[in-house]
Amino acid sequence: MGKTYERIEGRLRTFIEEQPVFFTATAPLSADGTVNLSPKGLKGSFAVLDELTVAYLDFAGSNAETVAHLRENGRITLMWCAFQGPPNIVRVHGRGEPVFRDDPRFKELLDRFPAIDPWTHGLRAVVVVHAELIRDTCGYAVPYMAYEGERDLHEKRFAREDDVSLDAYFTKKEHVATSLDGLPGLPLPLPPSSM
Repeated sequence: MGKTYERIEGRLRTFIEEQPVFFTATAPLSADGTVNLSPKGLKGSFAVLDELTVAYLDFAGSNAETVAHLRENGRITLMWCAFQGPPNIVRVHGRGEPVFRDDPRFKELLDRFPAIDPWTHGLRAVVVVHAELIRDTCGYAVPYMAYEGERDLHEKRFAREDDVSLDAYFTKKEHVATSLDGLPGLPLPLPPSSM
C-alpha cells in the first residue's frame, strides 16, 4: 500500500501544496523528553523549495517546542492527510532547522512566500526541512472533513504587535525561550522585522 518516493514532484507535490493543514512532529534526544505534534495552517505559509526541501513560516504562539527540538537535534516529520478526495497520507521525514530573522538566508527564504503577509502573524522564523525519506500510505481510515476557510483570529491577534511588543509577548511566555524540557527555544530578544 505504501510507496517511497525519491523526490517531491508531480502528483505528490501537487497533493502536498493543495492541503490546507499539515502536522509537524519533533522530539528531544532525552528518552523522557516531551514529544511535540503541531498542526500548521494559514494559506501561503508553506512552500516546496526544491525536490528535496520544503519550508514553512513559524508564527507567534504559546511555545516553541519545534524550534527547540530542531535546534537540539534537527529531527522532524511533516504529515499531510487527504480529508477530501481520494484517501492519502504523505510523510516527509528529515532534518530541519529554524532560520531566524537575523540569519543572512532569512530574506531570500521569505521571498518564497509571496501569498501571505507574515508580519501580521508575528513571524518568528522560517523552518527549512531537508527530506531524507518521503512516503505515502493509504489513509483509508482518515475521515472526510470539509475545509470551510481560514480562521482570521491569529492575524487579528498578532497584527497589532510591533517588534517591541512581540518580543515582550515572547519573553513573558514560559515556554518560548525555553522548551517544556528546558532546551533553548526561540532566541530572544527578537531581531527586528525590518531585516
